[in-house]
Amino acid sequence: MVKQNKLKRSIRVILWIVVILVIVGAKVGYWGYNRLHAPDFKNKKTVYVYVDRDLNYDDLCCQLTDSAHCARIDDFKALAKVLKYPDNLKIGRYAVEPGMSHLALLNKLRRGQQTVTRITFNNIRLVDDLAERLDEQLMINKDEILHYLNDPEYCRSLGFNTETIGALFIPNTYEMYWNVSAESLIQRMKREYEAFWTDERKQKAKAIDLTPVEVSTLASIVEEESAATEEYSVIAGLYLNRIWKGMPLEADPTLKFAVGNFAIKRVLNWHKEVDSPYNTYMYAGLPPGPIRTPSIKGLDAVLNYMPHKYLFMCAKEDFSGRHNFAVTLAEHNRNAARYHAELNRRRIR
Repeated sequence: MVKQNKLKRSIRVILWIVVILVIVGAKVGYWGYNRLHAPDFKNKKTVYVYVDRDLNYDDLCCQLTDSAHCARIDDFKALAKVLKYPDNLKIGRYAVEPGMSHLALLNKLRRGQQTVTRITFNNIRLVDDLAERLDEQLMINKDEILHYLNDPEYCRSLGFNTETIGALFIPNTYEMYWNVSAESLIQRMKREYEAFWTDERKQKAKAIDLTPVEVSTLASIVEEESAATEEYSVIAGLYLNRIWKGMPLEADPTLKFAVGNFAIKRVLNWHKEVDSPYNTYMYAGLPPGPIRTPSIKGLDAVLNYMPHKYLFMCAKEDFSGRHNFAVTLAEHNRNAARYHAELNRRRIR
């Protein structure tokens, strides 16, 4: 009987120990689960953190604190150490979603699961400006891009030269990874260029006796001429009329490009005497390359130009950015007289 009582007491003690261990284990498990899976980033919207080519783990932790509002950065660091992440960083741009857990983010970082970035470029004049715009949106820097765009051999391998390479870049919104290399970016733009120049567009270019690059060159002049997109096809038709008649384009924007000053408000006679292949008062035909990176609207305006008989244009005297068009020189001179009179009245020199 005594032995049975001792056995019962032993069983009760063992059961209590088991119960206590289960409760403690559950609490430890719950605590551990919270540390691994509980939301810890207090950002109200998705933010992005960057691991650059210097593999800056400490900077990443600062980004998580400052941008993603990580509440327990020491816990993040402890888990990262257990998972050996600090020694295996992968370059990239990573999304931190509101309420994300440490484990979820670390799994993304360890696997290099980047979020693509959307890059845009428009209203670009010079290749330097283009490189700078891309520098602002991607890990590559301006000099890495210019290394390729200023290399005659590399440009030739793409079917361009250093004066026409700007035509390769069709302004649009593109998705790519933040850490894309300069050469991979350019090769992607080459594929986009080829996709843009469909057989239909090539046939339209051929019908007006221009190559795709020459279409880009003319479109760049058209866009610099007018602030009104509805004028693009009219201006394109005007310049095509002049080309087909063997007349110089006499496009003021090409003079601004030649002297390196797009801010000129009044083109003077000395501007027209600058000896440059971009001086379309001095040299007939199109200049050597685009004077800006034309938009899709500008390119399609040339390909779908408006047929008419206009040979002359002059900015309207109301400074609206629009133009008066003329068939004859006499009519053009009257338009120009009104415009110059307004320039004088406003004391624009």
